Amino acid sequence: QVLALALEELVAEELALHGISCGEKRAVQLTASDYEKYDMLIAMDSNNIRNMMRIVHGDPQGKIHKLLEFAGRNDDVSDPWYSRDFATCYRDIYDGCAGLLNYLEK
Repeated sequence: QVLALALEELVAEELALHGISCGEKRAVQLTASDYEKYDMLIAMDSNNIRNMMRIVHGDPQGKIHKLLEFAGRNDDVSDPWYSRDFATCYRDIYDGCAGLLNYLEK
């Protein structure tokens, strides 16, 4: 748990460099009922996709996507848990979110 707290602080530092606060934001566990509740479910990596498919029992409506698909890439968001490279992770997420926004605007 100490490592997780240290990584959380590093994430906060990277976000602060870009003028973003993560103060009250928290992750929540995906549930099977979320599949019907939301139009899209976005994953950061291939492992997330597999877990999401298992939790929601498949993806018959094509709602599950990997974030970097929207940036024209098929790779995973760089995971700073392993790499400690928060700048690359931020760039990957930024690129994916920019692509997602562009997709939604069309």
